[in-house]
Amino acid sequence: MTTHQGEANMTIQPDTSARVRADTTADYSIEARGLVKTYPKGIRALDGLSFAVPTGTVFGLLGPNGAGKSTTVKILTTLAQADAGTATVAGLDVRSQAAQVRHAIGVVAQRSGADPMATGRENLLLTGRIQGMRGRALRARADELLSRFDLAGAAGRLVRTYSGGMRRRLDVALGLVNRPLVLFLDEPTAGLDPESRSAMWDEIGRLAADDGLTILLTTHYLEEADRLAGHLVIVDRGRIVAEGAPDELKGQLHGDAVHIELADHAGRNHLLAVLEGVPAVRQIRMEGNRVSARADEGAAALPAVLAALDGADLPVRAASVARPSLDDVYLRYAGRRFADADEHPASTASNGGAR
Repeated sequence: MTTHQGEANMTIQPDTSARVRADTTADYSIEARGLVKTYPKGIRALDGLSFAVPTGTVFGLLGPNGAGKSTTVKILTTLAQADAGTATVAGLDVRSQAAQVRHAIGVVAQRSGADPMATGRENLLLTGRIQGMRGRALRARADELLSRFDLAGAAGRLVRTYSGGMRRRLDVALGLVNRPLVLFLDEPTAGLDPESRSAMWDEIGRLAADDGLTILLTTHYLEEADRLAGHLVIVDRGRIVAEGAPDELKGQLHGDAVHIELADHAGRNHLLAVLEGVPAVRQIRMEGNRVSARADEGAAALPAVLAALDGADLPVRAASVARPSLDDVYLRYAGRRFADADEHPASTASNGGAR
């Protein structure tokens, strides 16, 4: 299992009985029940988190920075223990069967677990040895992964010379050395440029479709969760606020989203009253000088909204109509825009800066 640098270095012996037990799991590869985690100074990172991940699927754990995603992954991968609640991974209890869990999983952490002063191949061989692999089988597995992730040409180079995209591909390869049953991807594309991010999305899709892996993906990129996850939970302040397939969640928001941004804050106080007088819109929410509303036919409603604002002498900086998005889902259930929560995680009293 690959981990963050500086976290627990785990040298563990193979346990074939653990793999046999893990292979017998049926409907769910991950089950978390009532997870609670509190850090010093009363920071509540997880507040009764419960979810189940169907075997062979990509499951998204979506939330802004500070929502508790990384804390959840640490508990499920045995790097931390919950204060309350239980969890199983590949049918194994993460607390009482921690060593077996580590053999059944792969982990791609937010920070690269690769040694920058070793080559790509050396990193793969070392990871395999930690997992109990040896000899020809290990070398063949390393070559297979180097080829799969387009790193064969750079296999003999020090990792410190790799680009960000190359290093991230190596991180995923490290997480797959032991042929895991469950793969944890914790913010796998954070910091990547758009081209590298798109390439990583393609590879994650192939891992699920071709290899039949169960993948738990944590991300604060809405587009990433929408594209990759067959099912997801949206986490806010350590709690699940929405759960379902992306299209299902968006489909619950009937009609279109109408977004308006005022040119200044001056008219904010009577903006709500003006829009409540427009019969075509509903579910009006205000944040600063921005307002979002629902409309059955957004394109038809927008002219009426703009006319009402113009008549009230409320100048508009920008206006748009869009089909429902995961950001709209988050707004509905969490009461704030995803981007605002992502930029100001410490403003939430319940979890402070916990990740």
